[in-house]
Amino acid sequence: MKVAAITGKQQCELIDKPDPQASEDFVLVKVLLAPMCTEYKMYRDGAKGDCLGHEAAGEVVKVGRPGRHKVGDRVVVMPLYACGRCELCVAGDYIHCQVGAAPPKWAGVATYAQYLLKQDWQLLPVPDDMSLEHASMACCGLGPTFGAMQIMHVDAFDTVLITGMGPVGLGGVINGTYRGARVIAVESQPYRKKLAEKLGAAAVIDPGDPNALQAIKDLTGGRGVDKAIDCSGVASAQRLLIDAARRKGHVGFVGEAGTLEIKVSDDMIRKGLTVHGCWHWNLADTPRMMQVILACGAKIDKLITHSFPMAQVEQAWKLQLTGNCGKVLLRPWEM
Repeated sequence: MKVAAITGKQQCELIDKPDPQASEDFVLVKVLLAPMCTEYKMYRDGAKGDCLGHEAAGEVVKVGRPGRHKVGDRVVVMPLYACGRCELCVAGDYIHCQVGAAPPKWAGVATYAQYLLKQDWQLLPVPDDMSLEHASMACCGLGPTFGAMQIMHVDAFDTVLITGMGPVGLGGVINGTYRGARVIAVESQPYRKKLAEKLGAAAVIDPGDPNALQAIKDLTGGRGVDKAIDCSGVASAQRLLIDAARRKGHVGFVGEAGTLEIKVSDDMIRKGLTVHGCWHWNLADTPRMMQVILACGAKIDKLITHSFPMAQVEQAWKLQLTGNCGKVLLRPWEM
């Protein structure tokens, strides 16, 4: 099979690797779509390797043993590898599994590849009336902010602040507006500011504006936002998130990185904030996730701005480095 590999700083190529083999509860999936996430940072920095990607959608081509799926099933491949047996996995929070269960020798775990292996219980069936492109947004396109909003019980009574309008934050605009919430976005990149507005953000605040916090307070009658989600991974944006939340508000952290100073007295005790770490979503909420995707197809079409054959993965990464895109799809079987 063909696999994308980073060979140096802003250098890559397609290499040949043996096709992985299904065994036991590991299913062989033909990767038809690989939504692109943060791998462009590895390309930018020259982090060499061929184990790239954690999002995929495709078709089951072989099963190790009879189980949840059969050959020909269309599936969304959930990220990471979990044991499926610990209390977190059984409760649906497999993303926090501390045990793990990767295929032998980590064979077939990349999604920037034509085939991959995944345990059958980590594959979500794609409804007949849903396109594979839309279904693939159940991973990082809509998934992290969907999980955050589930935890924080976001609804039509809320004003939600989302910092960082990369693909994950843009997905948050879709999730928030679907629930009837008023969404305030924070972003400076012009392309993504416009895209946030197209997806339904009521306002987009420039984080470089020295009056950004006051602007958010003005939009909420001086009270602050009810719920806030950081998708930027930038400490200054995370601090803005804390400061802009109302008393007894909820704050969720999705964007990784950033070194945030929390003032225990002012932020936590006297302000009474509830803080959540939100990596993904609970598998028990699969029907709700599919409902969101089916209802938001027109917005998802705006969120997915570009699509590339795998032979053009370098062009896709260079585009991502500009920020002039939303969610980008890679197609491993198109050269």
